[in-house]
Amino acid sequence: MSVEREFQIAPIVQEAVVHNSRTLLNLQSLTASLFGVGAGILGLESYSGFLFYLVCSLLTAMLFYVVRVAPTSLASGTGTGGGGAFDTSRYFRSQVEFWTGGLMNGLAGFILTWTLFYGLVRA
Repeated sequence: MSVEREFQIAPIVQEAVVHNSRTLLNLQSLTASLFGVGAGILGLESYSGFLFYLVCSLLTAMLFYVVRVAPTSLASGTGTGGGGAFDTSRYFRSQVEFWTGGLMNGLAGFILTWTLFYGLVRA
């Protein structure tokens, strides 16, 4: 089926794309704080703490993709963007926004809870 025909059958609604982006951002902000709690309790310091945050954030994006995006994206073929299996263009503005958009937004919450719980555990 052609891309034009697919847009006629199931058009992309910008309000829905914005809602999806906000939902993912809220999820990433919440999990960033929880990752900070985990890093503080584990007593991680310096680069190991930031690596923990990076890995856990990418894991969260992967889980979100597997649970919410992949089932409908793969069911409709290769997607409208032609990006293959990891195409998120139908639900989000770009793939970069989906996979790494929450890293900088959740960093402040991560550092705050990381230092708080690190101080509480080490006190």
